Amino acid sequence: MPDWTKSMKQTFEYYIVDPGTWKDDKRLTAVVTSSITRDLSAATLGSANIEIKETIGECYIRIYLITIQNGLTEKHPLGTYLVQTPSTSFDGKVRSTKIDAYTPLTELNENPPELGFSLLKDENIMENAYLITRDHVRAPVIAAEAPDTLYTDFVSNTDDTWLTFVRDLISNAKHELTLDEIGRILFSPKQETASLQPVWTFDDDNSSILSPAISIEHDIYGLPNVVEVIYSNDKDIYRARVVNDDPNSPLSTVNRGREIIHRVKNPDSLGNPTQNQIEEYAESVLKEMSTLEYTISYTHGYCPVKIGDCVRLNYKRAGLSNVKAKVISQTIKCTPGVQVTEKAIFTNKLWR
Repeated sequence: MPDWTKSMKQTFEYYIVDPGTWKDDKRLTAVVTSSITRDLSAATLGSANIEIKETIGECYIRIYLITIQNGLTEKHPLGTYLVQTPSTSFDGKVRSTKIDAYTPLTELNENPPELGFSLLKDENIMENAYLITRDHVRAPVIAAEAPDTLYTDFVSNTDDTWLTFVRDLISNAKHELTLDEIGRILFSPKQETASLQPVWTFDDDNSSILSPAISIEHDIYGLPNVVEVIYSNDKDIYRARVVNDDPNSPLSTVNRGREIIHRVKNPDSLGNPTQNQIEEYAESVLKEMSTLEYTISYTHGYCPVKIGDCVRLNYKRAGLSNVKAKVISQTIKCTPGVQVTEKAIFTNKLWR
């Protein structure tokens, strides 16, 4: 592995991938430029844009970053993408094709389950997720073992694709779909940012690969400072009201000058609660809803960080010190210097 903070030569290689073996098949030598987008909010988790001076049909393309440092050449896969929308132009001399390509999860997103498709109560969640995914994509699928079983029959919706069905299914076992750098499909346990260990630290010292420009956004719109809970049945009516009036909290009634109320009626999770349980529940809801999410946008030279990873940010000029943040999106320019534009999120509790 090269020292990503030091000088090196960087180039790129592109290969058509054999979908049967998932190995590199034919090298493409006419690629002009490309960029990669990785995004946790995208259905298929990412895409690539490629410009190439030849005509190309539907196929999988794998992109590699080649590094040369201290005489050592290394090859780093950046992703495998299915060509979907090529657009070819000809200027009288040169034919050029611009390609939109998508991750292997595209195949899982193309078709719906059979009408009424269902899994039965007590079936193992992750075993079924693996079998369904394996049967509907050509990319390798890596199984994940977990004991979780369905507490009721799990039936597909009419607007489901296999992707949405599998994603909803594995959420019941607290897993999510991810991809590795060669395009294999993985099932990864969901983790809160606070429990993640940073895979990279961005410092603003002399060896930093972090660019100076950085932005931090947050939105307090809709965050309440009052929670009201009402529970009623044939015999009883319970009410609880919790107010954030802490002058040290920016969300409080003191600092905002008004009440913003979130009301919950008959919460299912409580069963048949007591008055004390209703009050405890109201306080827990306000605590949870008083967590503010910050989005940091920044640019850095390439290093082996991917979406879903945790990074540590020490950027004193921006007021960031030892901040752990989860990477939610990246745009990678596949040109020498390999500029990565990245967004990450972290949270801050603003009450108690």
